Amino acid sequence: LAQAKLSQLRAAHRPVPTTAGVAPDPGSAMTVKTSLEEYVKAHGGQRVIRRILIANNGMAATKAILSMRQWAFTELGSSSELEFIAMASKDDLEANAEFIRLADSYVEVPPGKNINNYANVDLIVQVAKQKAVHCVWPGWGHASEKPELPLACAAAGITFLGPTAPVMHALGDKIASTILAQSSKVPCIPWNGEGITAEIQSDGSIPKEPFKKACLQSYEEAQACAKRIGYPVVLKASEGGGGKGIRKCTNDEELKLGWEQVTAEVVGSPIFMMQLCTGARHLEVQLVGDEYGNCVALIGRDCSTQRRFQKIFEEGPPTIADKDDFREAEKAAQRLSMSVGYRG
Repeated sequence: LAQAKLSQLRAAHRPVPTTAGVAPDPGSAMTVKTSLEEYVKAHGGQRVIRRILIANNGMAATKAILSMRQWAFTELGSSSELEFIAMASKDDLEANAEFIRLADSYVEVPPGKNINNYANVDLIVQVAKQKAVHCVWPGWGHASEKPELPLACAAAGITFLGPTAPVMHALGDKIASTILAQSSKVPCIPWNGEGITAEIQSDGSIPKEPFKKACLQSYEEAQACAKRIGYPVVLKASEGGGGKGIRKCTNDEELKLGWEQVTAEVVGSPIFMMQLCTGARHLEVQLVGDEYGNCVALIGRDCSTQRRFQKIFEEGPPTIADKDDFREAEKAAQRLSMSVGYRG
């Protein structure tokens, strides 16, 4: 039923995409403007956001457009109240990607690696200014976690639908984010930085002293920490990712080898250690925050199906968790998000 409803919405409200440079009908734009302005005014909003640049592709872009159109249809009576401009690489155009067909118009961007297109901050801002959009939606992956993007959008006077650069800096670092989490009384598994607290600074960093205390400086320190928290442990490089800079260690011998491998894979990265949770599930809390400091937990998802430490698919809601326990997790996530001023 849900799929049928989605298909009906897609079929009934799919716009005819136009190439860059073709303007929408003025009469239609006037109708949209009036309706949207009234809605924003009635809800105490400060600005109208109508023209949205989708700085992503694939499933992320498709879900974003469909979800926002469904919201517009439900709240405003028309799914065409919002205007979507897509970025489309040659590869996506040749594949006749769904998100391009769903958008009102598109701008062709260079093909190849994502640094040429969807992860290129300069290009995203250039397209945003060229198309006079009101905001940029980054989605996930690509440029969504690059602090340079919200900074560049702000400099261009364009709203960024996501967290600010300082928050990205703070929560993007594995060590700093864990320190901030336990500072907000979020339960954390045993690790080498237990008990260390700090407050986020204006630039998104935490003071150097607590950060340094939470970093392992040598194999000997790592060995002492492993004995304290107990094997098995996971050795991590805070700047690692995608399966790099992470090793499971069950004894001193594996720890020594793991230390050499992690420090070689992500050279110069701070290193930390956590107790390994065997038989664990990867559950996430989905949050939304506004620019006034409010944050709400919407739902959760189970991301336990992984390959090489990367999620393959996600399931929601996370029925494996006890409802009361997961509610506590939601509250903890809200505390952390509000403490750093998260929005998005």
